[in-house]
Order: sequence, then C-alpha cells, then structure tokens
Amino acid sequence: MTILITGVAGFVGSQVARALVARGEDVLGIDNFSPYYDPVLKFARLKPLRESNHFTFLELDVSNRDAMLAVAERHPQVDRIIHLAAQPGVRQSVTDPYIYVQANVMGHLIVLELARRYPGLKHLVYASSSSVYGANTKLPFSVADRVDHPVSVYAATKRSAELMTEAYVHLHKLKATGLRYFTVYGPWGRPDMSPYIFAKAIQEGSTISLFHLGFVKRDFSYIDDIVAGTLAALDQPAAEPSHRLYNVGAAGSEDILHVIELFEKALGKKAKIELKPGEPGDMLETAADITETTRDFGWTPKVSVEEGIPKFVEWFKAYNGL
Repeated sequence: MTILITGVAGFVGSQVARALVARGEDVLGIDNFSPYYDPVLKFARLKPLRESNHFTFLELDVSNRDAMLAVAERHPQVDRIIHLAAQPGVRQSVTDPYIYVQANVMGHLIVLELARRYPGLKHLVYASSSSVYGANTKLPFSVADRVDHPVSVYAATKRSAELMTEAYVHLHKLKATGLRYFTVYGPWGRPDMSPYIFAKAIQEGSTISLFHLGFVKRDFSYIDDIVAGTLAALDQPAAEPSHRLYNVGAAGSEDILHVIELFEKALGKKAKIELKPGEPGDMLETAADITETTRDFGWTPKVSVEEGIPKFVEWFKAYNGL
C-alpha cells in the first residue's frame, strides 16, 4: 500500500518522506513548488527521494480540486495520507491573506474530500500549528486550551482546518489526527524562518532584527524529533473513527538571545543585533505541553538546541558552500 504526502518538497514533508522510504514504504508525493521561497531548495530536498523506487512524484496544487480528486482514481492503492502542504508564514498572512485561505482552507477541504474517496483509508494525519494558540498566555500550551483568539490570518486558517476535519470525521467516519507543530528547525530548514535567517546574517555580518525588543521565547523543535513524532502518530490511529489533536514540540521555551549565542558559537562570529518593537501577528512565547503525545504514542523529543543548532549550522555551511 502507499502513503500520500502533500507538501513533499517542503521542509517537514521531505524529511518525513525520506524516513518512510528508508523503512520500505511506498510514498506518493505531491507538491506545487510554491515560490514563497526559492524552489531550488525544494528541488534539492526531493533529489534523493526521486532516486528511490519507493517514491512517485506528482506536481499538483492541493487547492486544484479536479486534479486532486483525480488522484483517488489514478492511485487507488493509497491507504494513508499525511497532509503537510500549506502556505506558511505569519507575517505575510497579514498583507496577503487570500493565498492563505486558498492554500490552507480550500486546500485542506479538498484533501478531506480526497480522503473520503478512499473507503479503505486507515489514517489521515495533517499539520496544524502552534499558532492556533494565538493570544493565550497560559504556558505551556495544552490541546485542552481554548483556541478561539487567533492573532494572525495564518493561525485562523490552521484552526479552520482543524474545525473542518472535525466536521468531516463526524460526517464521513474518518480517522484523523492533527499535529500542532512548534517552531521546527534543522537541516533542510526553510530560509524564511529564524534559524536560517540568524545563520545567514551572522555569517554575512549583516544585522539581525529582533522584535519585541528581544523578549521572545520559542519552543524550537528539531526536525528529527518532528519526523519521529509524525510517524508515531501515523502508525497509531485510533481504534474507531475520531479526530485527535496533539502538540509536537520540544516541550520547552528558549530565549531568543540564548539561541543567537548558540549560533555565534557554532559559526565562530558575533551577531549584529537591532532591537525593534513587535509586529502584528507575532506571539511572545510558545511552549508545548506534550503530555498527551507522550502518553498515546510513547514519543518524546530528544534533541536539545545545544545539540541541534550546531547540526543545523553544519548543514547550512555545506549547502551554501561555505
């Protein structure tokens, strides 16, 4: 049987696909190579996958209804879906909300419609986000917390996806699991996210802008841990049709200045920092309560930022020929 992965050229998608192929699974990958950041990185992530007989690729946009629903007819062997395709980025969702609704709401709806066309589907796993916790101030964030005060359009689209899934599970008896990822970093990471931005700025000697005057904390979650958590969830669907939500994060909150110090040490250079006020949509602190994730899947994160950031820097230098 085959696992369908959307967003397979993305950061998390490509690494999940590699792990599945490595254990002998057949993977059908979908991506549209969105130009939100340089697609060259996406092509590079896919290169080793395309060399495997266990991997098949389709260039499709998940918000293209006719093309996506045709996948069920052309690839009836799919028995699990991992939906990771999305338009990322909190700040851009403030200025261009339309593409977020198209990709994250319409795209998710179409994936749900695709899922119900597979009568033997064992499990739908999809990516939500820690952003859904929005204006919540109680830490760590728990899946039992209310999440009806998003502070960005991106967060609102991710919460919309959760609610649509709840409806589809009720109507069509799916087994679905949503994973609220927390700040994922590591080799092959996105160039629009802070770890890549920090490494590039320190290496080049350019200035890093720290918002909220540097008083920001994030739950930095290493990619290998995220992949392990995703596969643990995929492999353990509920016994009956249901919709479950879990946090997948490092279960800790790192001061952004400490993170920059780790980058300075790994790169052997000092950072130039400019402190700025906050921007709309920003969250001051994130931290994951993973009690339920550990209880149900036996998963816990293993890689600290002290170990993970040097690994990321090693990849960053190799990828950029430094």
